[in-house]
Amino acid sequence: MTVASPRLTAVGSVSSYAFWGDDGKALAEFYAAALGWKVVQEFPDENGVPTAFLVTGGSTTFVFYTAKEFKAPDWPKDELPFHLDLAFDDVPAAEQRLLELGASKPGHQPGGTRWTVLLDPSGQPFCISTGWSEGA
Repeated sequence: MTVASPRLTAVGSVSSYAFWGDDGKALAEFYAAALGWKVVQEFPDENGVPTAFLVTGGSTTFVFYTAKEFKAPDWPKDELPFHLDLAFDDVPAAEQRLLELGASKPGHQPGGTRWTVLLDPSGQPFCISTGWSEGA
């Protein structure tokens, strides 16, 4: 008698990716402009003050929260639990545009020519490149 191996069944899906910063609205506007997406909804806190901002490009959704005691990581000293990798066809042009939108470029660039690290307006690192390909 053969015992079938247990099969994993998907029980959910990712509905959004959430980010905290000192100014959720500014982060939402930055990433919406960076990706050509839109800020489509805002959510108030218990006092009616908008503190969460939904940004979507259709199939992916980010939510940016204003956190009263947010502290940006001291990167590269602090390890990051995660970060975003954004892909662009023209990385130099994207870098220039992102810097104009409020990103900054730290001196530490561990990606060499493979990717560029930028800091968003809240000071959190993210990377830009032409994207990942299988086997790369």
